[in-house]
Amino acid sequence: MDRRDLLKTLGAGAALPILGTPGSPPQDPPTPQGPPWTGPAGTETDPDLLRAKASWPGILTGPELATLTALCDVIIPADEKSPAASAVGVPDYINEWASAPYDYQRSALVTIRGGLIWLDGESNRRFGKPFTSLSDAEKAAICDDICYEPRAKPEFKAGAAFFDLIRNLTASGFYTTREGMKDLQYLGNVPSQRWDGPPPEVLKHLGLAE
Repeated sequence: MDRRDLLKTLGAGAALPILGTPGSPPQDPPTPQGPPWTGPAGTETDPDLLRAKASWPGILTGPELATLTALCDVIIPADEKSPAASAVGVPDYINEWASAPYDYQRSALVTIRGGLIWLDGESNRRFGKPFTSLSDAEKAAICDDICYEPRAKPEFKAGAAFFDLIRNLTASGFYTTREGMKDLQYLGNVPSQRWDGPPPEVLKHLGLAE
């Protein structure tokens, strides 16, 4: 065997695991160093990913929730296709979202609580009663003044910022429910036996078909 073949043989032998000599007891694998693994480390705000902590309690009071419910149902009222926002739990969703112990939600909670106070104050100023006691037309009259922040009058700017936040949360809460997806005619996340692809008129509109 020449020198080159000898080095190849020795190198291959060095790469094999040490099995011990015949008749010797098997060697235990090396003990891993460091503390034993107990699961995912988590984060500072959610440290235990295996045993999730209980949800935080809702902060909004009963009267605040009543006013919020009335406003949510102005934004998404019941119709012949779907229920009102409150019927699928949107006010509770907003309460849980706004009560979260995070900086952004704490700031939003100030906007929401201030907006609810403003809404009742404006209702009493115009109609002499709280927002929950207004007729649909009276509620709409107030909401029409705050429904589009860029065009809101200066005295309605704060109310419009509040309305913008509640409208976004109401839509998010409603259209992620089964009823909301049905209202949108959303077809995702459901099994189907066949897939026909986009309709011919859609392909034609996009210039992908004659």
